Amino acid sequence: MANKTLRLILGDQLNSQHSWFAVGSDNVTYLMIEAHAESEYVSHHIQKIVAFFSSMRAFANQLEENGHKVIYVKLDDPDNKKSISANVKWLVEKKDFSRFEYQLPDEYRLDQELSKLSSQLSIPITVADSEHFLTSRHELATFFKGKKTFLMESFYRSMRKKYDLLMVNNEPEGGKWNFDHDNRHGWTENFKASEPLLFDKDVSDIVVMLKKEKIASIGNIDEKHFPWPTNRDESLQLLAYFLKNQLQEFGTYQDMMDTRSTYLNHSRLSFSINVKMLSPLEVVSGTIDYWRENQDAISISQVEGFIRQIVGWREYMRGVYWAKMPEYAHLNYFEHSRKLPSWFWDGNTKMNCLSKTIKGSLDNAYAHHIQRLMVTGNFALLAGIDPSELDLWYLGIYIDAIEWVEITNTRGMSQFADGGLVGTKPYVSTSNYLDKMSNYCKTCHYSKTKREGEKACPFNSLYWNFYHVNRNKLEKNPRIGFVYNTLDKMKDSNKSALINQAEKYLENLDSL
Repeated sequence: MANKTLRLILGDQLNSQHSWFAVGSDNVTYLMIEAHAESEYVSHHIQKIVAFFSSMRAFANQLEENGHKVIYVKLDDPDNKKSISANVKWLVEKKDFSRFEYQLPDEYRLDQELSKLSSQLSIPITVADSEHFLTSRHELATFFKGKKTFLMESFYRSMRKKYDLLMVNNEPEGGKWNFDHDNRHGWTENFKASEPLLFDKDVSDIVVMLKKEKIASIGNIDEKHFPWPTNRDESLQLLAYFLKNQLQEFGTYQDMMDTRSTYLNHSRLSFSINVKMLSPLEVVSGTIDYWRENQDAISISQVEGFIRQIVGWREYMRGVYWAKMPEYAHLNYFEHSRKLPSWFWDGNTKMNCLSKTIKGSLDNAYAHHIQRLMVTGNFALLAGIDPSELDLWYLGIYIDAIEWVEITNTRGMSQFADGGLVGTKPYVSTSNYLDKMSNYCKTCHYSKTKREGEKACPFNSLYWNFYHVNRNKLEKNPRIGFVYNTLDKMKDSNKSALINQAEKYLENLDSL
């Protein structure tokens, strides 16, 4: 009897370019599973679950059309054993497979599960690379060996050199490595975003199945008009649309927030890249090629800012994850312990910036990086929210959230819970920043100019209270010394009023 191999494909391993698929074989069967355990370990946005399942089904169909043998276990399959491991064990035994193979998972949790599963199977096991990332799991840890902080900029420059991206004679094209200074334009009435490319698909069959299987979820969905790409062709369409219609002003306004536009000029490619329907290298190479043909219309700052997010920040965050897990998931530098306010689940708060961001997230499974960092993340840090609470919220609500990229952004960049490994300072602000970067404050219940008293913007007092309470941990940070200079120059009465205002808000977070 010929050896029979079972190859597992996880829901975020939809890489049609993988070497596994270069040659077909009657002795190889690919396994894909809609597992209850993966749908329920956190309360996911319904659009996120639907996007994963729809993309997995499309990928399985494509494999079969290309001549590969596939076992696809749907969520409501009566033989579904609920978890990945249980399904694999059952199929290996029932179908008499003589070898099991899988690709390295991106999540520590699944890596541990599959390692344990391998030890329980009595057949040979082979583990393959996912062939997606530009770095190996532990490359960043080696790069920063012996360092207390992991400076992303130095890693980013090494990646640019390694892959010859925007380089001329081993020097950065345009004379600078980083054009971030040109990409921080504040809110302007004159900005007009391009219309987003939204797909229009009926996914009601998956929604009905989720209800039947009693899969709990958060958020909203228009099941007759699903807008997200769920296969490689659609993902390539979205990339082409971004380059043609949005790249020209992407960088300039990437930090802006505007009630007139949900997506501004952001690419919305993160889901497609994170589940590997697109590779990071093809996205950045395609972007550079397009720019070279359109340099009269598109500045290098737009391109560099986009590339930095992918080959810099994205690869960097994955490297931090594998360098520091599992301890990273428990870091809590400020020892914060408050629960998330109830309005994080419905957006019903009088703070307009948070209401708009949260309701938009519930409607679209999406918010761009500044909404995540400087609205929800900023508030959570100022309010002393337990980072584990915030982790689960971010991991569940966003369509592109997979733990390796979510937790490093939450614990590191957003909440400074790692004490400065990722971020050189806490990213917090008063209403001044929010007003500069958005039009949220213009119609808010609270007054952006008031620090205390009725209708005083909570960000203002919470900001100063945060630095007051955490002085012993932050005072020596060279990037924020000016904050304590300002705090020390305040009259005692003004300082006390601010702290009292903050304490009042902290005692009544649910009613803000």
